[in-house]
Amino acid sequence: MVSIEINSQTLTAHLSGDIDHHTAAAMRTEIDRAVKSAPIDKLILDFSNVSFMDSSGIGLVMGRYKLINELGGKLIVADPPAYIAKVMKLSGIGRLCEIINTVRR
Repeated sequence: MVSIEINSQTLTAHLSGDIDHHTAAAMRTEIDRAVKSAPIDKLILDFSNVSFMDSSGIGLVMGRYKLINELGGKLIVADPPAYIAKVMKLSGIGRLCEIINTVRR
């Protein structure tokens, strides 16, 4: 599940539950629609309520990085659980975007 919050030019996508091949497509669609409809320069993916993530979550982040980068913006991954943060760092996502411990606006 995704809830979207827009504050100034920052869009925060609050993700919750499991991110797997069953849920990632709907999350992508909702986030992309919001990014394309609002003039933003920062996209924050809030992972604080994500309970499980498989490789589909890596694809979700990589695709949103590509989208926001093409629009001249910046992607931030916020508050991932420890094992998700480790997977992201090992996958190289940490070289593409900032991974922070708390959601900042």
